[in-house]
Amino acid sequence: MNAQTNTTTAASPDVIVAKNLTAGYRHKIVWRDATFSIPKGEFVGVLGPNGAGKTTLFRLLLGAMKPLDGSIALNTDEPRQGHAHVGYVPQRRPVDDATNIEALEFVRLGLNGHRWGLDRGAAKERKTAMKALKAVDAEALARQPLSALSGGELQRIFLAQALVGDPEVLLLDEPLSNLDIRREASLVQLIHKVVKERGVTVLLIAHDLNPLLPVLDRVMYITNGQVATGKPETVITSASLSALYGAPIEVLRDSRGRLAVLGIEEAAHAH
Repeated sequence: MNAQTNTTTAASPDVIVAKNLTAGYRHKIVWRDATFSIPKGEFVGVLGPNGAGKTTLFRLLLGAMKPLDGSIALNTDEPRQGHAHVGYVPQRRPVDDATNIEALEFVRLGLNGHRWGLDRGAAKERKTAMKALKAVDAEALARQPLSALSGGELQRIFLAQALVGDPEVLLLDEPLSNLDIRREASLVQLIHKVVKERGVTVLLIAHDLNPLLPVLDRVMYITNGQVATGKPETVITSASLSALYGAPIEVLRDSRGRLAVLGIEEAAHAH
């Protein structure tokens, strides 16, 4: 069964295009025959159970792995490591009491991580880094060491570093994990602002769709060796998810509009 769906508009050129894409490793296919496209300037939630292949998608877009079959392109180019038009915030970045680098200098490393210290380009780079901090409402944190920042503040700094090179595509791997509900909502609104102001295409891996529902343009759901894309109201339905999992899944909505998806754990164990 091919569960891919896609809803693009003529006004928005596609930034990411995959055709009959099969991904995985030498002895394991993660998902196969995925065909989808992501238009410029969309906020996309990437969902699915652990091990389904969400991070595999990011590795393909970062050029860290190649497709086993089919193709994937960024602005018609093959993804490659160090691509200037792709910003990335990984799931975990070690920050402890000994991490004394100031936020401004950390963001500056996103421009030229191999160069350090005083040089003729440093002043210009710091100006660009400060602009990225302002974009995420974090300029007041510029002189703070990373070790002094809260989880929500750190996510803003990581986001600023990913934005400092003015990317066209931003990949965010579970930035909402370990945040409380208030900081979760604040970060989602901030990312949405970046999407609208900069026209950046954002792919955000998450386990819970609800914090993203008010702002998402598209959902990419990966599970059971398949990839489905489309509007949230098209993909996150009982019929669509039941088809993806090959088992009964029920999607319920409460009085506040929040979704609950029932039956996924049982379906995952069955496979």
